[in-house]
Amino acid sequence: MAPPAPSKKPSLRVERALQRSGHRLLAGMDEVGRGALAGPVSVGVVVIDEMVRSAPVGVKDSKLLTEKARHGLVPRIQRWAVAHAVGHASNDEIDEIGIMAALRLAGLRALDGLGVVPDLVILDGNHDWLTAPTEVGLLAFADESGPATPPVTTMIKADMKCSSVAAASVLAKVERDTLMVALGEQHTAYGWGLNKGYSAPEHMDALARLGPCELHRRSWRLPGVYAETQVEVLNEVTETFAPVAMTAEQTGTAIR
Repeated sequence: MAPPAPSKKPSLRVERALQRSGHRLLAGMDEVGRGALAGPVSVGVVVIDEMVRSAPVGVKDSKLLTEKARHGLVPRIQRWAVAHAVGHASNDEIDEIGIMAALRLAGLRALDGLGVVPDLVILDGNHDWLTAPTEVGLLAFADESGPATPPVTTMIKADMKCSSVAAASVLAKVERDTLMVALGEQHTAYGWGLNKGYSAPEHMDALARLGPCELHRRSWRLPGVYAETQVEVLNEVTETFAPVAMTAEQTGTAIR
């Protein structure tokens, strides 16, 4: 008989292994809004210890949940976790310091809101954007106080594997989406109530017609700012600009 297929739902298997290795207080962390054209980038963090039971039923990567399901999970996640928080970095801060540094800023704000200091942070992806470059390697010990952030371990698809990271993604997405809906009531032309600031066709059309408002990420060379037939949107991984077709028909919606 063939062995049963592994579950596609996140679990605490990774967290329990890390706790057995000495990291009792674990923080799962994930970001949302990195690829948006307007509004903040947001980072959620959920802390668990070895005493917490399995995550509430239904917890998984926020992209795989309906809006109603995400909102319903928030109070259950908050009761389940030892501590939780969401941090934000504004569009102005993204323009001033760049998307990666803004992610770090939002992550540090989330950690500051916990009230506890985790022994280890599980970060979704393959790049540690939370730890400042000066805290890596030998430079981490230049200051006697040590690194300003907890140790970090990265994991590709952690939001699909780790319940703590999946829960953090739900909290971050619900809080950022709620914020963008409220901001959209002040800037109705861009359709943020539906697209949450991402590059949906109605958002791109409004940008081409009206240009950006004060909540757009103007360093991202948006339609209405630059007059070229091609606009350039920041590649969130490399922090370089890549040409993207200007018409809404050629622009997909990437919700994250």
